[in-house]
Amino acid sequence: MADRRQYEVMFIIDPRLDDAAIQQAVDRYVGIVTSRGGEATKVDHWGRRKFAYEIDHLNEGYYVVADLQAEPSAIAELDRVLHLADELVRHKVVRPGKH
Repeated sequence: MADRRQYEVMFIIDPRLDDAAIQQAVDRYVGIVTSRGGEATKVDHWGRRKFAYEIDHLNEGYYVVADLQAEPSAIAELDRVLHLADELVRHKVVRPGKH
């Protein structure tokens, strides 16, 4: 765990999912990082918010922002899984101060 870095991940979940399914998705995504030796220092649920424009025929989404400390390989796997996730509308992974 010598190369752990700070990351911020925002993902927007399909608002048609119920609260239990949303929480299950969040737990699954955070679990990808923690199972690889990373840590979720904060997971902030912003809730349902309207979009400025329509995305995939949706006008709103459920926003979640997570602060993570992990090795780059764990974040690469998380990013791969997020790209393939059907319940996500959008996601973004950044290193604070590096974007």
